[in-house]
Amino acid sequence: MARRRKQTVSLFSLATTLLVAVVAWGYHAWQDQEAAGDSAGQTIVATSDQATYEKLAGLDYVNDSAPILTVDHNRSGLAMKDWAGPKISYGDLDRLNRTTTVTGDLDQRTLIRSEGRPSQSWTPTGWHNQYSWVNGRRVNRQNRGHLIAYTVSGNLDQDGRYKPGELGSSDNPKNLAAQTEYANQVLMQSYEEAVRDALAAKAEVIYKVTTVFRGDELMPRGYWLRAKSSNGAVDFNVYIYNVQDGIRYDYTTGRSRVDRTVQVKTDLN
Repeated sequence: MARRRKQTVSLFSLATTLLVAVVAWGYHAWQDQEAAGDSAGQTIVATSDQATYEKLAGLDYVNDSAPILTVDHNRSGLAMKDWAGPKISYGDLDRLNRTTTVTGDLDQRTLIRSEGRPSQSWTPTGWHNQYSWVNGRRVNRQNRGHLIAYTVSGNLDQDGRYKPGELGSSDNPKNLAAQTEYANQVLMQSYEEAVRDALAAKAEVIYKVTTVFRGDELMPRGYWLRAKSSNGAVDFNVYIYNVQDGIRYDYTTGRSRVDRTVQVKTDLN
């Protein structure tokens, strides 16, 4: 009788151990799937700006996934009552000379044409630009990417103060970072155009852009964009990966090399 009881206890212990192992395996598999899902295009939700920043900084781009993520269900979290423009508030460079956050309180007076803008000479952190041929196309590996677009920074001086006649923020160290050609000239364009359209419609816009770095890396992992307009046409909150098809970046230094195994999704539909 004692032997049968011992066998029963042993079988129960074995079943319990197996159950715990299966649950643990399932939990870790779910975590892995969630992490992959985040980097493949799911929305990012966090409790604060700092928590969101840290979560974004920890993401790695997954080949052929969406290069733009929505944050907090694509709601900016900005309040038009805080608009105090026209002006641009430039965040100070950090201890590594990297850009931080730039916030524009913009209106129709800051909207300008892009023709004839001043040249750029500032070298942002992680800047190692060169041209390469990738899949038959000449690619500029890095742009001096504006946080707040030049075309919405008119009539504001280098400190962001309203001054009629000023040409706009072209070579401001606090507004330039090492950005891929694709992120700069394709991915950010539609959001910048939405801001420009709202300004052209005589709306006021709060436009906030943060460069996201991982640790002490010198090239941003991505750009975090938030904007809201007084006419209701604009309200977005997105993260844009700083990536380029066919180019692999060392974000620690900003150096890069041609690598055709890097596949960035270009069909955004």
